[in-house]
Amino acid sequence: MILVVGADGMLGRDLMSLVGDSARGVDIGEIDITDLESTTRVITTLKPEAVVNCAAYTDVDGCESDVEKAMQVNGEGVAHLAMATREIGARLVHVSTDYVFDGAKGSPYQEDDSPHPLNVYGESKLAGEMNAAFNPEHLIVRTQWLYGHHGKNFVETMLALGAEKSQLTVVDDQIGSPTWTIDLASAVMALLKNGCRGVYHAANQGFCSWNGFATAIFEESGFPVRVAPMTTEQLNRPARRPLYSTLDCSKLIRDTGFCPQSWREALKHYLAQRKGA
Repeated sequence: MILVVGADGMLGRDLMSLVGDSARGVDIGEIDITDLESTTRVITTLKPEAVVNCAAYTDVDGCESDVEKAMQVNGEGVAHLAMATREIGARLVHVSTDYVFDGAKGSPYQEDDSPHPLNVYGESKLAGEMNAAFNPEHLIVRTQWLYGHHGKNFVETMLALGAEKSQLTVVDDQIGSPTWTIDLASAVMALLKNGCRGVYHAANQGFCSWNGFATAIFEESGFPVRVAPMTTEQLNRPARRPLYSTLDCSKLIRDTGFCPQSWREALKHYLAQRKGA
Protein backbone atom coordinates (compact mmCIF):
# COMPACT_ATOMS: atom_id res chain seq x y z
CA MET A 1 0.00 0.00 0.00
CA ILE A 2 1.15 3.50 -0.87
CA LEU A 3 0.20 6.23 1.59
CA VAL A 4 -0.24 9.69 0.09
CA VAL A 5 0.17 12.47 2.66
CA GLY A 6 -1.58 15.63 1.48
CA ALA A 7 -4.04 13.56 -0.55
CA ASP A 8 -6.57 16.39 -0.92
CA GLY A 9 -4.10 18.68 -2.69
CA MET A 10 -3.51 19.23 -6.38
CA LEU A 11 -0.73 16.63 -6.74
CA GLY A 12 -2.11 14.34 -4.04
CA ARG A 13 -5.43 13.86 -5.80
CA ASP A 14 -3.78 13.01 -9.11
CA LEU A 15 -1.48 10.53 -7.36
CA MET A 16 -4.43 8.89 -5.62
CA SER A 17 -6.21 8.51 -8.94
CA LEU A 18 -3.11 7.09 -10.63
CA VAL A 19 -2.24 4.60 -7.88
CA GLY A 20 -5.82 3.37 -7.63
CA ASP A 21 -6.86 0.62 -5.23
CA SER A 22 -3.42 0.27 -3.64
CA ALA A 23 -3.48 3.90 -2.48
CA ARG A 24 -4.50 5.28 0.89
CA GLY A 25 -4.71 9.01 1.36
CA VAL A 26 -4.55 11.20 4.45
CA ASP A 27 -4.67 14.96 4.88
CA ILE A 28 -4.70 17.52 7.67
CA GLY A 29 -7.86 16.11 9.27
CA GLU A 30 -6.17 12.76 9.85
CA ILE A 31 -2.49 13.58 10.19
CA ASP A 32 -0.46 16.55 11.38
CA ILE A 33 3.08 16.09 10.11
CA THR A 34 4.31 18.92 12.35
CA ASP A 35 3.45 16.65 15.31
CA LEU A 36 5.69 13.59 15.71
CA GLU A 37 3.11 11.65 17.72
CA SER A 38 0.38 12.18 15.13
CA THR A 39 2.71 11.24 12.28
CA THR A 40 4.03 8.12 14.00
CA ARG A 41 0.56 6.95 15.02
CA VAL A 42 -0.84 7.13 11.48
CA ILE A 43 2.15 5.49 9.79
CA THR A 44 2.66 2.69 12.33
CA THR A 45 -1.08 1.93 12.24
CA LEU A 46 -1.40 1.82 8.45
CA LYS A 47 2.05 0.26 7.83
CA PRO A 48 2.41 1.36 4.18
CA GLU A 49 5.20 0.10 1.94
CA ALA A 50 5.85 3.67 0.79
CA VAL A 51 4.80 7.14 1.87
CA VAL A 52 4.60 9.96 -0.70
CA ASN A 53 4.72 13.37 0.97
CA CYS A 54 2.72 15.94 -1.00
CA ALA A 55 2.03 18.08 2.07
CA ALA A 56 3.75 21.47 2.07
CA TYR A 57 3.38 25.14 2.89
CA THR A 58 3.72 26.51 -0.63
CA ASP A 59 2.88 30.22 -0.21
CA VAL A 60 6.30 31.51 -1.28
CA ASP A 61 5.71 35.09 -0.17
CA GLY A 62 3.84 33.95 2.94
CA CYS A 63 6.89 31.97 4.01
CA GLU A 64 8.86 35.21 4.25
CA SER A 65 6.52 36.54 6.95
CA ASP A 66 5.86 33.19 8.67
CA VAL A 67 9.26 31.53 8.84
CA GLU A 68 8.24 29.33 11.77
CA LYS A 69 5.32 27.76 9.91
CA ALA A 70 7.44 27.23 6.78
CA MET A 71 10.12 25.40 8.74
CA GLN A 72 7.62 23.39 10.77
CA VAL A 73 5.72 22.09 7.74
CA ASN A 74 8.41 21.91 5.06
CA GLY A 75 11.35 21.01 7.30
CA GLU A 76 10.40 19.44 10.63
CA GLY A 77 7.35 17.71 9.18
CA VAL A 78 9.58 15.78 6.79
CA ALA A 79 11.84 14.79 9.70
CA HIS A 80 8.83 13.28 11.44
CA LEU A 81 7.87 11.37 8.30
CA ALA A 82 11.43 10.14 7.90
CA MET A 83 11.59 8.87 11.49
CA ALA A 84 8.20 7.15 11.27
CA THR A 85 8.87 5.50 7.90
CA ARG A 86 12.32 4.39 8.96
CA GLU A 87 10.84 2.78 12.06
CA ILE A 88 8.60 0.48 9.98
CA GLY A 89 11.00 0.02 7.05
CA ALA A 90 8.89 1.98 4.56
CA ARG A 91 10.19 4.13 1.72
CA LEU A 92 9.75 7.90 1.90
CA VAL A 93 9.12 9.91 -1.25
CA HIS A 94 9.42 13.65 -0.67
CA VAL A 95 8.35 16.20 -3.29
CA SER A 96 10.72 19.19 -3.38
CA THR A 97 11.28 22.22 -5.57
CA ASP A 98 13.51 24.09 -7.99
CA TYR A 99 13.58 26.90 -5.42
CA VAL A 100 16.41 25.12 -3.60
CA PHE A 101 18.56 26.68 -6.36
CA ASP A 102 19.41 30.36 -6.90
CA GLY A 103 18.97 30.39 -10.69
CA ALA A 104 22.47 31.69 -11.34
CA LYS A 105 23.84 28.61 -13.14
CA GLY A 106 22.55 29.64 -16.56
CA SER A 107 21.75 26.08 -17.68
CA PRO A 108 19.39 23.34 -16.46
CA TYR A 109 20.10 22.13 -12.95
CA GLN A 110 21.22 18.56 -12.36
CA GLU A 111 20.60 16.61 -9.17
CA ASP A 112 24.14 16.99 -7.84
CA ASP A 113 24.34 20.77 -8.34
CA SER A 114 24.83 22.61 -5.05
CA PRO A 115 21.63 24.12 -3.64
CA HIS A 116 21.57 27.79 -2.73
CA PRO A 117 18.02 28.98 -1.99
CA LEU A 118 17.15 32.67 -2.29
CA ASN A 119 14.10 32.69 -0.03
CA VAL A 120 12.60 31.13 3.10
CA TYR A 121 10.44 28.73 1.10
CA GLY A 122 13.51 27.34 -0.66
CA GLU A 123 15.40 27.14 2.64
CA SER A 124 12.54 25.24 4.28
CA LYS A 125 12.25 22.81 1.37
CA LEU A 126 16.01 22.22 1.43
CA ALA A 127 15.73 21.48 5.15
CA GLY A 128 13.05 18.95 4.24
CA GLU A 129 15.36 17.28 1.72
CA MET A 130 18.09 16.98 4.34
CA ASN A 131 15.63 15.56 6.88
CA ALA A 132 14.21 13.05 4.39
CA ALA A 133 17.66 11.50 4.17
CA PHE A 134 17.30 10.32 7.80
CA ASN A 135 15.47 7.40 6.22
CA PRO A 136 18.02 5.51 4.05
CA GLU A 137 15.09 4.42 1.85
CA HIS A 138 14.33 7.95 0.67
CA LEU A 139 13.48 9.42 -2.72
CA ILE A 140 13.49 13.18 -3.27
CA VAL A 141 11.68 14.44 -6.37
CA ARG A 142 12.28 18.07 -7.28
CA THR A 143 9.77 19.72 -9.59
CA GLN A 144 8.54 23.20 -10.54
CA TRP A 145 5.73 25.46 -11.76
CA LEU A 146 2.94 22.99 -10.98
CA TYR A 147 -0.63 23.22 -12.22
CA GLY A 148 -3.46 20.71 -12.11
CA HIS A 149 -7.23 20.25 -12.09
CA HIS A 150 -7.61 20.09 -8.32
CA GLY A 151 -6.25 23.39 -7.03
CA LYS A 152 -5.53 27.04 -7.63
CA ASN A 153 -2.84 27.49 -10.25
CA PHE A 154 -1.37 29.86 -12.83
CA VAL A 155 -3.39 28.44 -15.74
CA GLU A 156 -6.72 28.98 -14.02
CA THR A 157 -5.67 32.44 -12.86
CA MET A 158 -4.76 33.44 -16.43
CA LEU A 159 -7.99 32.03 -17.86
CA ALA A 160 -10.05 33.95 -15.32
CA LEU A 161 -8.20 37.18 -16.07
CA GLY A 162 -8.31 36.56 -19.83
CA ALA A 163 -12.09 36.33 -19.70
CA GLU A 164 -12.21 39.88 -18.36
CA LYS A 165 -9.25 41.73 -19.90
CA SER A 166 -7.68 42.14 -23.33
CA GLN A 167 -4.20 42.89 -22.02
CA LEU A 168 -2.15 41.61 -19.07
CA THR A 169 1.38 42.19 -17.83
CA VAL A 170 3.35 39.10 -16.81
CA VAL A 171 6.96 38.58 -15.74
CA ASP A 172 9.23 37.55 -18.60
CA ASP A 173 12.64 37.15 -16.91
CA GLN A 174 11.90 34.04 -14.80
CA ILE A 175 12.53 30.86 -16.81
CA GLY A 176 11.34 27.36 -15.91
CA SER A 177 9.26 24.39 -16.98
CA PRO A 178 5.49 24.47 -16.40
CA THR A 179 4.60 21.00 -15.07
CA TRP A 180 1.22 19.27 -15.10
CA THR A 181 0.56 17.32 -11.90
CA ILE A 182 -0.58 14.32 -13.96
CA ASP A 183 2.90 14.06 -15.49
CA LEU A 184 4.61 14.57 -12.13
CA ALA A 185 2.45 11.85 -10.57
CA SER A 186 3.41 9.53 -13.43
CA ALA A 187 7.09 10.32 -12.85
CA VAL A 188 6.78 9.55 -9.13
CA MET A 189 5.16 6.20 -9.89
CA ALA A 190 7.85 5.35 -12.46
CA LEU A 191 10.55 6.09 -9.88
CA LEU A 192 8.80 3.96 -7.26
CA LYS A 193 8.29 1.02 -9.63
CA ASN A 194 11.95 1.07 -10.60
CA GLY A 195 13.16 1.15 -7.00
CA CYS A 196 14.92 4.49 -7.42
CA ARG A 197 16.49 6.23 -4.43
CA GLY A 198 18.21 9.54 -3.85
CA VAL A 199 17.42 12.76 -5.71
CA TYR A 200 15.64 13.08 -9.07
CA HIS A 201 14.29 15.97 -11.11
CA ALA A 202 10.85 15.64 -12.71
CA ALA A 203 9.20 18.32 -14.85
CA ASN A 204 7.67 18.66 -18.27
CA GLN A 205 10.23 19.00 -21.08
CA GLY A 206 11.32 22.36 -22.46
CA PHE A 207 11.12 25.74 -20.80
CA CYS A 208 9.63 29.22 -21.09
CA SER A 209 9.06 32.38 -19.08
CA TRP A 210 5.88 33.05 -17.11
CA ASN A 211 5.07 35.52 -19.87
CA GLY A 212 5.56 32.83 -22.51
CA PHE A 213 3.45 30.41 -20.49
CA ALA A 214 0.62 32.96 -20.24
CA THR A 215 0.83 33.66 -23.96
CA ALA A 216 0.58 29.93 -24.72
CA ILE A 217 -2.42 29.55 -22.40
CA PHE A 218 -4.31 32.25 -24.29
CA GLU A 219 -3.25 30.93 -27.70
CA GLU A 220 -4.38 27.39 -26.88
CA SER A 221 -7.63 28.66 -25.33
CA GLY A 222 -8.51 31.08 -28.11
CA PHE A 223 -8.47 34.19 -25.92
CA PRO A 224 -7.34 37.33 -27.83
CA VAL A 225 -5.26 38.61 -24.92
CA ARG A 226 -2.02 40.54 -25.35
CA VAL A 227 0.60 39.68 -22.74
CA ALA A 228 3.02 42.53 -22.09
CA PRO A 229 6.39 41.90 -20.42
CA MET A 230 7.63 43.06 -17.04
CA THR A 231 10.65 42.25 -14.88
CA THR A 232 10.80 40.46 -11.55
CA GLU A 233 12.21 43.65 -10.06
CA GLN A 234 9.16 45.59 -11.27
CA LEU A 235 6.84 43.01 -9.71
CA ASN A 236 8.56 43.59 -6.34
CA ARG A 237 7.34 40.54 -4.41
CA PRO A 238 8.50 39.86 -0.81
CA ALA A 239 10.40 36.67 -1.72
CA ARG A 240 13.27 36.64 -4.21
CA ARG A 241 12.79 34.19 -7.10
CA PRO A 242 15.45 32.31 -9.09
CA LEU A 243 15.54 33.68 -12.64
CA TYR A 244 16.60 30.46 -14.38
CA SER A 245 15.66 27.32 -12.50
CA THR A 246 14.97 24.80 -15.27
CA LEU A 247 15.54 21.22 -14.12
CA ASP A 248 17.49 18.61 -16.09
CA CYS A 249 15.36 15.44 -16.09
CA SER A 250 17.75 13.15 -17.99
CA LYS A 251 18.44 11.04 -14.88
CA LEU A 252 14.71 10.31 -14.54
CA ILE A 253 14.49 9.28 -18.19
CA ARG A 254 17.64 7.15 -18.00
CA ASP A 255 16.70 5.27 -14.84
CA THR A 256 12.97 4.73 -15.47
CA GLY A 257 12.39 5.03 -19.23
CA PHE A 258 9.65 7.56 -18.46
CA CYS A 259 9.98 10.75 -20.50
CA PRO A 260 7.62 13.58 -19.54
CA GLN A 261 5.90 15.27 -22.46
CA SER A 262 6.74 18.82 -23.48
CA TRP A 263 5.19 21.58 -21.41
CA ARG A 264 3.20 22.83 -24.42
CA GLU A 265 1.71 19.38 -25.14
CA ALA A 266 0.91 18.96 -21.45
CA LEU A 267 -0.89 22.30 -21.48
CA LYS A 268 -2.96 21.23 -24.51
CA HIS A 269 -4.01 18.01 -22.77
CA TYR A 270 -4.83 19.85 -19.55
CA LEU A 271 -7.03 22.34 -21.39
CA ALA A 272 -8.73 19.57 -23.39
CA GLN A 273 -9.56 17.66 -20.18
CA ARG A 274 -10.76 20.86 -18.56
CA LYS A 275 -13.06 21.61 -21.48
CA GLY A 276 -14.41 18.08 -21.49
CA ALA A 277 -15.05 17.97 -17.76
